[in-house]
Amino acid sequence: MNALQQLIRHRMAENHWSYGDIARRGGLPRSTVHNLATLERLSRPPRPVTLERLARGLDVPLDTVRGAAATAAGLHVWQEPVSDPEIEVMVAGLAKLSPEERRHVQALIRSLLNGRQQQD
Repeated sequence: MNALQQLIRHRMAENHWSYGDIARRGGLPRSTVHNLATLERLSRPPRPVTLERLARGLDVPLDTVRGAAATAAGLHVWQEPVSDPEIEVMVAGLAKLSPEERRHVQALIRSLLNGRQQQD
């Protein structure tokens, strides 16, 4: 079970909620809540508005839902605060890239870091 499934199912059990209850509370279609709770692996995180509504429906902080959704989609969540606006722009831009483009960016970063380690 992935992190988003665990979060949804935990909140359902804890509060005796159904998929419909969460959907009504968050303003989402019941089918969306059901799919997020039953899909084993997300190909990508849900849209930001879906995450916001799911957080409202589950009555948990948005960052909790974002982190669980990212993990469920195989992404790593950066927990450190970012004070450099260039980094914020780059990270936000990654969401607009296709999975193939993100793999290229990841390979470039690894290559740059490996080159730096060899120089040290």
